[in-house]
Amino acid sequence: MFNIVAAINKTIITQGLKYSLATGNWGEQSKAMEGKVGVSQVLNRYTYASTLSHLRRTNTPIGRDGKIAKPRQLHNTHWGMVCPAETPEGQACGLVKNLSLMSVISVGSPDGPILEYMKTMGLSGLEGYTADPEATRVFLNGVWVGISTNPSNLLTQMVTQRREGALRDEVSIVREIREREIRVYTDAGRVMRPLFVVDSESQKVFINSNDVDKLSDWADYSEVADSAEIDDPPVEYVWQDLLREGKVEYLDAEEEEFSMIAMTENDLLDAPRRAYLAEFGGSSKIPAELSTDFDPTKRIESTSYSYTYTHCEIHPSMILGVCATIVPFPDHNQVSNVVAYRRSNILTDLPAHSRRVTRINLPWGNRPWESLRQISRCVWTRWPTSCSTHKSLWQEVWR
Repeated sequence: MFNIVAAINKTIITQGLKYSLATGNWGEQSKAMEGKVGVSQVLNRYTYASTLSHLRRTNTPIGRDGKIAKPRQLHNTHWGMVCPAETPEGQACGLVKNLSLMSVISVGSPDGPILEYMKTMGLSGLEGYTADPEATRVFLNGVWVGISTNPSNLLTQMVTQRREGALRDEVSIVREIREREIRVYTDAGRVMRPLFVVDSESQKVFINSNDVDKLSDWADYSEVADSAEIDDPPVEYVWQDLLREGKVEYLDAEEEEFSMIAMTENDLLDAPRRAYLAEFGGSSKIPAELSTDFDPTKRIESTSYSYTYTHCEIHPSMILGVCATIVPFPDHNQVSNVVAYRRSNILTDLPAHSRRVTRINLPWGNRPWESLRQISRCVWTRWPTSCSTHKSLWQEVWR
């Protein structure tokens, strides 16, 4: 009688997995040149910032010695998804990227329930496309599953169900009118980022100051709940509540192409006035720079306007990654300086605001003299860091 357990040497699989996980070379040891390199890596534990940066790192699997510039450049669809400054110098520049602060990767969900729901909303079979070639084709994860004679209603109902929590928040719903297609994606591996939802009629964001206060109160309570007793705890209100209430939703690069996103909330409020001035304002008699109420910061504001905004950015600084965010005033520095600071200072726990400092490895840490709002929102201040001091003090210590 054939015994499969005795015929197979189980140590071959065990040793192969141990070798691949230890070296990162995925494949057979005898064919190391044909396998993938760097599949598993040793997590960077120099500092807390370097650990976060390593976990959010992406790699383009092409040769480093090529001089082709296109794969190294940022694409328009990378806005808000990939950090424009956090990349290494040298041969890997542009090929190794880092995700932005609020970018997430979709984990995927079953597409069967989505298909059954679309059938209840009037999705017809493929056999009806011959009789009605003007109908809108519906694709689910790249597969043509049917046609719809009322695509606007199907799109509105599915987006509403997603904002109400009936559908997963990572489901992407796209309607391309020119091609007469509706594309729905539920697969894994898509980069997504959150945005404020804008009311189509009032052109105002659904989120308000009360929601922000509830988030802040619950976050403050969660920090001291274990160490102190509070008589009147606040109502639990977290990020998932904003998603369930339809005030924030995730968009991927495909759905962003068919959305109108305002950079700031001021663009929403100021759009009607700018539209009126563009139509009836006429030409100015004197240059704007010579007027008494001239504001030099207006030059960075958007000059475009729209009545059909669908979303609003949470904050423009969210396009940056973990390490580029903690550099003070990165928009007032050259890109090369920001990249150099990220590689040499931030990942080794040196401050990015001064060059006249050095590092002393002491058994305790100190907090920086100045901080940023992005740092205060994270847990970085809870972790000890190296003690930074001026070189003159360093010399006094060793005398």
